[in-house]
Amino acid sequence: MIKKKLKKAKFPSELRLDLVSKDWVVIATGRARRPETFKKEKRKVREGSKKTCPFCRTETLEKPTLIFAKGKKLNRTKKIPKNWTTIVIPNKFPAVLPSETLNQRTKGPYQIMDGVGFHEVVITRDHQRDMSQFSIEEIKEVIDVYQERYLELMKKKFVNYISIFHNHGEEAGASISHPHSQIITTPLIDADLQKALLNSEKFFKEKGSCIYCLMNNWEREVKKRIVFENKNFLVLCPFASKAAFEEIISPKKHRAYFEKITTEEKWDLAEAFQKALSKLYKGLHRPAYNFYLHSAPSDGKKYPFYHWHWTILPKTAIPAGFEIGTRMEISTIEPEKAAEYLRKQ
Repeated sequence: MIKKKLKKAKFPSELRLDLVSKDWVVIATGRARRPETFKKEKRKVREGSKKTCPFCRTETLEKPTLIFAKGKKLNRTKKIPKNWTTIVIPNKFPAVLPSETLNQRTKGPYQIMDGVGFHEVVITRDHQRDMSQFSIEEIKEVIDVYQERYLELMKKKFVNYISIFHNHGEEAGASISHPHSQIITTPLIDADLQKALLNSEKFFKEKGSCIYCLMNNWEREVKKRIVFENKNFLVLCPFASKAAFEEIISPKKHRAYFEKITTEEKWDLAEAFQKALSKLYKGLHRPAYNFYLHSAPSDGKKYPFYHWHWTILPKTAIPAGFEIGTRMEISTIEPEKAAEYLRKQ
């Protein structure tokens, strides 16, 4: 009897483990799309009228908490000066409000507290150009603003966590087309960051080193997923990308706190951001995207094991039943191919 050799199955995907979150993601290696096909997709570009834009009509805005003009911080005034380039204002429809008490209480088995915190909007002047089209100098100004407000807000009562994020495009949840970022503080630490802190601390205690530094050093060695690097920062498509063309901007040196960033580092971060966003803009034809900061909390505790970073998530697909039901993401392109494609843009 002749035994037939069984062909080794060629799997259509890989399951990859995110070392920090411990989440598994599905990388569609077998049926992955070619990078250039993402560029051909039609994007929703909703550009509201400048005449009716609330961020262009500065006379109707709230009193600014911070004003910058071409890289320089200006004195606060009730009226926004004509030469402004970036301003920060309180959100007109805030998700949280400052308070002297959390008003914690229970209702049956449930815990409740008031939504205490600060909610601000960071507005850049140009009505149409988003950050993917900014110069390094313009992005550096935005980073200066982020740091200024972070340092100020962390002093406030009940501010244990500061979320800085940016939504660009309708698919990314931007309700106003004029480019802007948001800053929200809360007394709580978000679940995603909390999980990262716990796993980072566990690794640090067991291995005596930072898990993010381990990954960054490996990426610099293999060079498959790096999109860009300069003296102080790496831009890479993470090994276990949760979305196609996801990018991480991470300090090369071990740094736990974004707010302690130096002037030199801010310039290099601005260059890294400019490269990361402009490559997405060119390579994916103006995609909607979100980016957000994860930094050690501002609750007064020490987090020597953590490593701050920015995550950029272009909107290339809509989560469906599998992703929502399992909380396991599917990326339709291998991070290695995504990084290779973006490097050429």
